[in-house]
Amino acid sequence: MARVLIIDDSPTETYKLTTMLEKSGHVVLTAENGEAGVAMAVKERPDVVLMDVVMPGLNGFQATRQLSKLPETANIPVIIVTTKDQQTDRVWGMRQGAKAYLSKPITPDVLMSAMAEVMR
Repeated sequence: MARVLIIDDSPTETYKLTTMLEKSGHVVLTAENGEAGVAMAVKERPDVVLMDVVMPGLNGFQATRQLSKLPETANIPVIIVTTKDQQTDRVWGMRQGAKAYLSKPITPDVLMSAMAEVMR
């Protein structure tokens, strides 16, 4: 299955996503903020990144932009997973390089479907 990097500052959200992913057989890596997430993506080269938006320091939009521009990570699909569900947020997230945009809370079906879509 896929190696998935979760970048989220909430231990609760990270736990929920990790549980969903591991039940489906995926290997999970985690980072607590945008800076650590970008560094881990460069080092570990996951198959897909799940990115929160609202984080201290480098936010999810900024981290997504960095990942989409770095040669080492430009081919790794980023799925934004956030509570920010305004249309303007969605448009901005996709402009930063995200391949999908999901609003929390998400179900395992929605998450697995989005991952399958972006990893094609």
